[in-house]
Amino acid sequence: MKIEHIALYVNDLENARDFFIRYLGAISNDGYYNAKTGFRSFFLRFEDGARLEIMNKPGIFARASFDEQMGYAHIAFSLGSKEKVDALTEQLKTDGYEIVSGPRTTGDGYYESCIIGIENNKIEMTI
Repeated sequence: MKIEHIALYVNDLENARDFFIRYLGAISNDGYYNAKTGFRSFFLRFEDGARLEIMNKPGIFARASFDEQMGYAHIAFSLGSKEKVDALTEQLKTDGYEIVSGPRTTGDGYYESCIIGIENNKIEMTI
């Protein structure tokens, strides 16, 4: 068994899509729109085949903050090397994203950094 995809509601669908394309190499489909419900989505595919569905629908409210809470905590991307983690972290910092932690080696041996990405969602980058 494998996870088929993960889905994330966002307010600004195009901005979220652009973030994942620009920084993490996603490839987007042409999108989906249901005129009856107002639901819109894009499926984003990554180099290893993993998929993320970003969605928008009237009446869905944004997270108030990135504070820890029950439920999904973050999404992590393996970049392949320490140097790539360092470089992307620096690029995201330069582009105005808040760095939550790292780059660093964690107590359980991961080399990672974590940012507050699109719409207060934590995004972790690892080797």
